[in-house]
Amino acid sequence: MHDAPSVVVRAAPAVQRLAYTRSQAAAVLGISRSTFDRRLLPYISTIEMPWGTKLIPIDELERLVSERRRAGRAGPQRPNRGRPPVVAPELVEHIHAERAAGKSFRQIAHDLNTSGTPTAHGGASWWPSTVRAVSSRVTDSSPSDPPATEQHARRAFSAAKSQRACGA
Repeated sequence: MHDAPSVVVRAAPAVQRLAYTRSQAAAVLGISRSTFDRRLLPYISTIEMPWGTKLIPIDELERLVSERRRAGRAGPQRPNRGRPPVVAPELVEHIHAERAAGKSFRQIAHDLNTSGTPTAHGGASWWPSTVRAVSSRVTDSSPSDPPATEQHARRAFSAAKSQRACGA
């Protein structure tokens, strides 16, 4: 009997492309074929097939792209935009002191506007609601800061009262 040669067929884990046609190379680069033919083809070594097709080896295309790649222009440096992080701590203390002295938010806002104190965002006008928002912030700079609002004052008073009652 005649032994037939055995053929082993295996699946390839991955197919690697070795060359592109001119149209494929142009599509990979994101340019038209005519632009590829006019501007890039003269600088690339090609493989000419017997039927006339020119193939562009991938390594040759990568070489050309790496040689001609230029770094992008850096855009203009823009200043940091957005809101400043916080109101100055001295101003917060001033607002707390005024509030503790019994002034209303409207009176404090009027005083700040009269003195020309800029807002946290660089504005010229203080509003009672803005003063209230600043005064309601809890400052952790020192425990001797006055309470932010009347509600906080009531809580602090009741806590102190309960501590005295417990003998602490």
